[in-house]
Amino acid sequence: MALMRRQSLVKFDAPLCETVVETPKPKGAEVLVRVERCGLCHSDLHIQDGYADLGGGKKLDTTRGMVLPFTLGHEIAGVVEEVGPDAPAGLIGAKRAVFPWIGCGQCRDCANGDENLCVKQRFLGVSIDGGFASHVLVPDAKYLLEYDPLPVNQAATLMCSGITAYGALKRLVDRPRQRNLLLIGLGGVGMMGLSFAQVMFKQPISVADLSPAARDTALKNGAAVAYDPAEVDVAKRMIKETEGGFDEIVDFAGNEKSMAFAVSVAARGAKIVVSGLMGGNFSLPMVQWIYKRMTVEGFMVGTLAEGKELMALARSGKIKPTPMREEPMADVQKWIDELRAGRVVGRVMLKN
Repeated sequence: MALMRRQSLVKFDAPLCETVVETPKPKGAEVLVRVERCGLCHSDLHIQDGYADLGGGKKLDTTRGMVLPFTLGHEIAGVVEEVGPDAPAGLIGAKRAVFPWIGCGQCRDCANGDENLCVKQRFLGVSIDGGFASHVLVPDAKYLLEYDPLPVNQAATLMCSGITAYGALKRLVDRPRQRNLLLIGLGGVGMMGLSFAQVMFKQPISVADLSPAARDTALKNGAAVAYDPAEVDVAKRMIKETEGGFDEIVDFAGNEKSMAFAVSVAARGAKIVVSGLMGGNFSLPMVQWIYKRMTVEGFMVGTLAEGKELMALARSGKIKPTPMREEPMADVQKWIDELRAGRVVGRVMLKN
């Protein structure tokens, strides 16, 4: 009997611990992937906590329908070990990245290709077992993306931080005014956004982050200017330096302070895309929405089609890999704690 090891959530708001179970047999179109790498994402922390912060002391319960023990982890790349009877047998032994944002396959959104919007979704590592394990069961072979000649770490991160950054930026492409672009929050997703933006846009890219180390890394990786949001009167200086503010802003932090900062440096007619999940609440005088003619769009992960677009872009060699560090899968809880404390720059990749 083959066994698989998992770093499991056995209780909400408690450390992960190792559990050992029988390795699942793929049925139908399912595919069993031996996990080589799985990235640690900030949203893993929210799932471990069992809630997202709604601000004002309110919490969104994220535990509904989850059965413990549960395996987190959704930035997965590995090798196909076994396939179900309806999956292509030729896939065995293939190295693949796994697209984790899987829908029910039956509803209106899934039929439209928007599985990431599916209400009855089966997101790997979010509502069905994910990649902090020796193996992961993928519902269908169509969610496996070829990544050669990319490094395995880069391929894995493209499926979450990558597609989140790419999709958020894509929502700013082809707007009438594109004089400048500001990225707020330089965690794993923000750093990816900086890398992609240099391929997707012609205008100079500014960044803002509270961490001096993150600002320094961004400047070394192609940012034109790096701002500290905590600096006194920084918004006034930014509006002066940009002659009226930023036309396009992505908020990769997604909290009250980052959004207030984004609005304070937005030009008239600007668009802000919010894709961070740090939480809290945000309010704005109604008159200011109108006066600034601003657009705010919420965004979380892209479609399978966008995943394929991004993978093609990366495989063409146009995207610089972002800072990453490899750590043993067994040490996942240690790195969750480090990420929670804000001591991680770039992405932690967990290795089996």
